[in-house]
Amino acid sequence: MSNIDWIVLIFTLFAVVVYGIFIGRGQKSNESYLKADNKMPWYIVLLGIMATQASAITFLSAPGQAYTDGMRFVQYYFGLPLAMIVICITFIPIFQRLNVYTAYEYLENRFDKKTRVLTSLLFLFSRGLSTGISIYAPSIILSSVLNWNIYLTNVLTGGILLIYTYVGGAKAIAHTQKLQFLIILGTMAFAGYLLVQNMPDGIGFKDALYLAGKSGKLNVITTEFDWKDKYNIWSGLIGGFFLALSYFGTDQSQVGRYITAKDNTNAKMGLLLNGLVKIPMQFAILLIGALLFAFFSLKPAPIYFNERSYQYLKETSPDKAAVFEQEHNALQKQFSAESKEILAQKDSKSPRLDQTVEAFKKTQVQVKDLHGRVEEAINNSNYNAEKTDTNYIFLYFVKNTLPMGMVGLLFAVIFLASWGSISAALNSLAACSLKDIHLIFAKDKPDEETELKYSRLHTLAWGIFSIAVAMFATQMGSLIEAVNVLGSLFYGPILGIFLVAFYYKKIDGPNVFISAILSEIAVIAVYKLDIVSFLWLNVIGAAAVILFSALGLLFYKPKALNS
Repeated sequence: MSNIDWIVLIFTLFAVVVYGIFIGRGQKSNESYLKADNKMPWYIVLLGIMATQASAITFLSAPGQAYTDGMRFVQYYFGLPLAMIVICITFIPIFQRLNVYTAYEYLENRFDKKTRVLTSLLFLFSRGLSTGISIYAPSIILSSVLNWNIYLTNVLTGGILLIYTYVGGAKAIAHTQKLQFLIILGTMAFAGYLLVQNMPDGIGFKDALYLAGKSGKLNVITTEFDWKDKYNIWSGLIGGFFLALSYFGTDQSQVGRYITAKDNTNAKMGLLLNGLVKIPMQFAILLIGALLFAFFSLKPAPIYFNERSYQYLKETSPDKAAVFEQEHNALQKQFSAESKEILAQKDSKSPRLDQTVEAFKKTQVQVKDLHGRVEEAINNSNYNAEKTDTNYIFLYFVKNTLPMGMVGLLFAVIFLASWGSISAALNSLAACSLKDIHLIFAKDKPDEETELKYSRLHTLAWGIFSIAVAMFATQMGSLIEAVNVLGSLFYGPILGIFLVAFYYKKIDGPNVFISAILSEIAVIAVYKLDIVSFLWLNVIGAAAVILFSALGLLFYKPKALNS
């Protein structure tokens, strides 16, 4: 990066840290540290919810996901709006009425202490691991730009955000998320504009879109039903609904955002608006990836976007790399010529256009096959690298195409996006481990000052744990997919527990506790056997808890339940 880029990057990150420390100063109670004194208006709730979900993984990995697999990933969010409505009707009024610190407090009141602890532990395990992956995502950037060791950059990335998260708690997180997300949206929109502007002379937005369509990257809706297909309209609407219902309704990292709202109305407005704007936002981010494919169809693309990994292959297997490069150069020349020919013929109705498109698609398959062979060679070279280069595609474009200053700002954006989601996650992890585990088993209830000190220590401990997890995230491929798969392993049973609590009043604590354990075992078994794609695990997990709980009624009569 240039000196200007470094100045922009460091200044932006420094300003956010200072702002977070300033806005979160003077914390004197857990009510303030964990819940921001319940004073947040709807627009802060909305930006907090979106910033928590849209981590650096969204902006780093999603364009690469669309580049390699098309835009069908957007269907993953189709069940989101309906889930927001259900949460506003059922979940929010209960959480607000009970004035809970965590979503799982309600479960002790409805069932028993061990069900609360079990559900909280499931959340802590899944969210702790996914937060580590979220730390790893921006660490890739520092490692690539500075040529530093990835383990060092993991420590730096996770450590810097801990400063204002540790000091300022929920209030600092809410206000920094507002600032971070506004910067992120503006910068990503400008990056999309610059992507189109950097197309070859005479190639505009419509041309790039046309080429992306002919390459199959605009596959926004796929209607064919297939249990093993990760992204189609059915898995998105049904599996995505259950995943969103669990994530926004029972995951403390999201529940912690809207329980800070002033009242029910502000909480509901923030959540409902999130359901409306999330799909268009994700569509726009994925569209950048589709346009990147058009860009690299017309301009030379690297043989492998993770330049450091490929450099290692060149050093250890120069003959093999030379053969790859010779084939790559020939294919790139052919691919670019066919792309330009398609655009030259696109307004004609000549049969030649169909022939050119068919040739273009065949070359596309050959390019993909070559990429797969290069990737396999790198993975077999004993180099400790990621399985794919998906997370480097957008990064490569930024580094090699955008003007000075903009590169530094986009790198800052990926850090800010990461900080927004990670800080919220650390705050929610601290709230759960303190309130649902530590204080439940503590012999004596601490005073307010001691409890606040414990909250900060729990925040610090989870920060260290997440950094440790990031050290092992290099082999997870597409990070955006890895996080969602991980969540789907646990969200279904957690959601099932809450659905039974809300709608099945005959079920008591011992019954749902055993049902939840059996359901988690079933979900892991289905995943290991690769029976269905990961989105369906959310449906299976939730349904299994309800089914096992209903069967449990056949074997014993429940005791009187709490209301």
